[in-house]
Amino acid sequence: MGRKKKSSNKTIHFVITFILMATGIYYFGLNYVPQKWYDTQTMRPGQVEAYYQNQWCTSDFGRKEVILWDMTRVDCMSKDYAIEFDFAKKWAESIGQSLYYSKLTGKKPAVVLILTSPTDYRYVKRIERLDNGIKVFLIKAY
Repeated sequence: MGRKKKSSNKTIHFVITFILMATGIYYFGLNYVPQKWYDTQTMRPGQVEAYYQNQWCTSDFGRKEVILWDMTRVDCMSKDYAIEFDFAKKWAESIGQSLYYSKLTGKKPAVVLILTSPTDYRYVKRIERLDNGIKVFLIKAY
C-alpha cells in the first residue's frame, strides 16, 4: 500500500507541474512585449488587406500599388521605404517580398503586419530574431 501511494503522489505532482508550465507558457506567449517600439495604428477588424493598405498608405505618405519593371507590385512606395502589407501569419512572405522590392528600387525594406489577435505578436518576435534591418509597422485590427 505504501508503494502505490508514493507512485500516485509522483503522478499527481507531474500532472500539476505540467499544467502549471503549460499555462505559464501560454500566458507569456499572449503577453509578449516587443523589443522595440513599433509604429502602431488601430483599425477596424475583419477587413481585407487592401482596406488596410488604402487606410495606411495615404497620398501624402506614398504611392500605392507601384508596378516595377518585372511586373511585381510594391504595396506602398514611400520616399524612403518599399513597403509590403500582409497579415501577421504571412510574416515570412512579407519579408521576402519587401527585401526583393528593396533590391529593385534601392529603397529600405519595410513591412506592415496586420495583427488580427493578441497572439499575432509571436510573428513580430520572429521578425525581431532575424535582425536584418527591415522596418516594421503594425496595424492592430482586433
